[in-house]
Amino acid sequence: MIRKNTKQIQIGNISIGGNSKITVQSMLNIPSDDIEGSVKQAVELEKAGCDIIRLSIPNNDAVKLIPAIKKEVSVPLVADIHFDYRLALEAAAVGIDKIRINPGNIGDESRVKMVAEECSRKNIPIRIGVNSGSLEKEILAKYGKPTPQALCDSAMYHASLLEKFDFDNIVLSMKSSNVEIMTQAYELVSEKCNYPLHLGVTEAGTERMGIIKSSIGIGSLLLKGIGDTIRVSLTDEPVKEVYAAKDILKALGLNDEGIKFISCPTCGRTRIDLIGIAKQAEEMLKDCKKNITVAIMGCAVNGPGEAREADIGIAGGLKEGLIFKKGEIVRKVPEDKLLSELLKEIENM
Repeated sequence: MIRKNTKQIQIGNISIGGNSKITVQSMLNIPSDDIEGSVKQAVELEKAGCDIIRLSIPNNDAVKLIPAIKKEVSVPLVADIHFDYRLALEAAAVGIDKIRINPGNIGDESRVKMVAEECSRKNIPIRIGVNSGSLEKEILAKYGKPTPQALCDSAMYHASLLEKFDFDNIVLSMKSSNVEIMTQAYELVSEKCNYPLHLGVTEAGTERMGIIKSSIGIGSLLLKGIGDTIRVSLTDEPVKEVYAAKDILKALGLNDEGIKFISCPTCGRTRIDLIGIAKQAEEMLKDCKKNITVAIMGCAVNGPGEAREADIGIAGGLKEGLIFKKGEIVRKVPEDKLLSELLKEIENM
């Protein structure tokens, strides 16, 4: 796939847009007054491979989160701010790497100007985050409901408020819980500007449905070359968002870091606990950084052939199985040792 060449911007120690890799984001969900808990969760997200961490800044006390978290993690931090421009200025003063705010919601132009100038002076990007549930009254009156064009118009309007003050260090997002509306909105904006785009389906739901909706929405846009950074929004632990986002990128061939799994759906020929072995292997290797493909196949006859492109794999037989590499059989192993032998082989690769 050919990615759109958007404007490249710097967020702390990473860049998004242009030829930069597609980054993974998540957001802390610990109450903002719990500094210790927030720091702990940020560390967990970094360990899981999160590239950018966002945190809510609802009041002045929450600004203390920024330096506290920065002491423990190296990934860039984004301050999520609504309405109060002073919180944006405070966040900038203590070293925030990026701000998420909608300029049209923070008051008159003098306030927008102050935020734009301070962020420009410190090279802090601003993400304009438009959601279908928070569109301007004028735009809703024009379109009657949150349509893709309504989301597009809102995003471009907020960007224009910053552009008045020569500020273009901007990231855009146009999120909706409706996958079709979300994808069409991003397509419209992608045609109108070259700002990097933050993809996501908002209020996507709990883990199962949230991953399905996010995979369809985010995945379909990435296949068209649209999107520079992504967040899978789940009503669940933020670490699960990171793993889901990384899996979407792996499935599309956009992330070479970590194990890629191939496993068959099982059938009447299966004579080992393939489902259990596959689940254990996936869990035990979820943090492995090796760029290899691992196959867990149920049939010793067809498994090695069907997964011949895998770097390493197992194929089941009658209470035993085969270890194979690139479709070539290495040795036969009892069922109770299949997983441990597979892990040893991977460790030595």
